[in-house]
Amino acid sequence: MRARCLIVDDEAPAREELRFLLRGFDDVQVVGEATNAEEALVLLGSLTYDVVLLDIRMPGGTGLEVAAALRDSPQRPAVIFTTAYPDHAVEAFDLEAADYLVKPFDAGRLRRALDRALSTGADEDEPPVPDAGSEALGRIPVQRGDRTVLVDESEIVYASAARGYSYLKLAEDRVLVSWSLSDLERRLSGHFFRAHRSYLVNLDHVRELMPDFKGALVLVMDDAQRSRVEVSRRQARELRRLLGL
Repeated sequence: MRARCLIVDDEAPAREELRFLLRGFDDVQVVGEATNAEEALVLLGSLTYDVVLLDIRMPGGTGLEVAAALRDSPQRPAVIFTTAYPDHAVEAFDLEAADYLVKPFDAGRLRRALDRALSTGADEDEPPVPDAGSEALGRIPVQRGDRTVLVDESEIVYASAARGYSYLKLAEDRVLVSWSLSDLERRLSGHFFRAHRSYLVNLDHVRELMPDFKGALVLVMDDAQRSRVEVSRRQARELRRLLGL
């Protein structure tokens, strides 16, 4: 059965380009188009869609507002943002976007986004065995607008999973990178510990360890927010062993 797709973009050439790319995929069918946020919400309320290709900056409302309105929908479609602006990615993934494509992009990049959006696979597993041939990178490239900034791994308090991407929590803010948590684990130094399938923590930034009633641990980090990261029971045993507790 073909996935039902809604295209939302205020620019006609952008909609035509998406239709052209989608014609190359046998498993996706465009069944609706909207030119603004209001039209999109009307269409989403009248038909069931599997995936929405959603622009961000449009007259009368943003794609982020559309995605926020869909969060509690019982038949929520997967959302792929397609935008010329790279600076809304963190907000997009906070709204559980399947992917975030920055224009221009090609059919291959759109195909990967659709595969991610339409996949029913589980979240990342417990820590994999590290790749013995990989080397610590030391610095992680982070996109900030049209600039690429290299963040030293010592600045990373922890990393958290975000649908194949990862958030890096720094002392004062949070940034999005295009690597999965498993990719980061293989490439960061031994100071990082996989606390949970969704978290990778820098042990140099752990301020306090708090046991919970289930036999797990909660780590209090030293960032400005004193973030707390849960450690699974399995990993809590390993962390206690590493720390000699």
